[in-house]
Amino acid sequence: MLDIIREIESQQIKKDITEFNVGDTVRIDVRIKEGTKERIQAFEGTVIKRQNGGIRETFTVRRVAYGSGVERTFPINSPMVENIKVVRRGKVRRAKLLYLRDRIGKSAKVKELIR
Repeated sequence: MLDIIREIESQQIKKDITEFNVGDTVRIDVRIKEGTKERIQAFEGTVIKRQNGGIRETFTVRRVAYGSGVERTFPINSPMVENIKVVRRGKVRRAKLLYLRDRIGKSAKVKELIR
């Protein structure tokens, strides 16, 4: 039974995912359905966490819009996620950046990783 589930999951995993990590600023193109119409909307922000693995892997992106923080969690392998583009790489030393929720202004930024 477990082998059947793994086989089905392996067929549904996306192969063309851009490599990104926690602390990176990413732009996600998300499909939005409104009635019968469908459009693509961009959501840009800092990745504050990645969790799980395989088909169930998700990541949370945070941005500040009009003075209030907005967080969205996206499944990586969702068909609603059209494209993930890394805008800039972040220099971080931890796996989850949940402390950014309490900060505002300059202290809420992540330094850029220069290679």
